[in-house]
Amino acid sequence: MNSNIAHDDTAVSIAPDVGADVLGPEAFKAAFRNHPAGVAIVTADAGEGPVAMTVTSVFSVSAEPPLLVFSASAASSSTPTLCAAETVVVHIPGADQLELAKLAATSGVDRFPEGLWMRLPTGEPVYPGAHAWIRGRVVDRIAAGSSTVFVVEALSSSAPGPGADEADARVARPLVYHNRTWHVLDDGSKL
Repeated sequence: MNSNIAHDDTAVSIAPDVGADVLGPEAFKAAFRNHPAGVAIVTADAGEGPVAMTVTSVFSVSAEPPLLVFSASAASSSTPTLCAAETVVVHIPGADQLELAKLAATSGVDRFPEGLWMRLPTGEPVYPGAHAWIRGRVVDRIAAGSSTVFVVEALSSSAPGPGADEADARVARPLVYHNRTWHVLDDGSKL
């Protein structure tokens, strides 16, 4: 046992459902609530109008070729369009774009109000105010339980360059989601 790790005596162990072969959904969600995740917004248009969703499942998997993945729940109204779209735009918002992340996470609202978005020359909807975005081609869709995992090859992006002040946490202020709450990474979060 590592003595440098603090232990919380109030931790609760949640057992799998009785008779289940796998961990129950509530216990699984409870475990992941302690795992912070970066926030991203995915937009697409498969020809019937733009859709947007906020996700915390985006991560890069390869630099050569440049690949990223994210997942989308079958419960989301945006998922059918994402499944039909050939390309998507993955936005990486900073804390200054919290309202945009909340907008894309809210059901039943207009996620594309005038002045907040535009179309790229290639046709995809984009929120130009996001700290960074990556336009990509969907190269694979994988059914995973009640979700779909999307594998996306990056085609173009708008982002601060390596070493740019805008890429430092004190300026970029990355948006993070942890235990059902929005957080920001900044200079004070450095260890």
